[in-house]
Amino acid sequence: MKNESTFPDDANGEMLREMAASGDDLSVPREVDFTVIFPTKDAAIAFAVVLLEKGQRVSYGEYGEQGELFWLVQAHQYMVPSHENISGYEDLLASEADSHGGQAIGWACESQE
Repeated sequence: MKNESTFPDDANGEMLREMAASGDDLSVPREVDFTVIFPTKDAAIAFAVVLLEKGQRVSYGEYGEQGELFWLVQAHQYMVPSHENISGYEDLLASEADSHGGQAIGWACESQE
């Protein structure tokens, strides 16, 4: 049975629902890696610098699987993987990434049991 208050009916809710069903303890904080892709290395670096100036831990590199978008930046955020936390952070990243021509493509984290 779906719990719509904990796992809303969207991509993040579905991923969290699957994590919980596989035994992940979603109350345990962990590093969540958010990926944003960019058309140029300069745009990726400019976005990474903005995050670094805000004290965020980031990594970047080449990414060749999304057509014209060839560079990625990952923001590594320590948090409890709740729908509210993940969706809120994704929205913040997407807002900033948009001004650099970037596109948020998802997130991942290690399971905690």
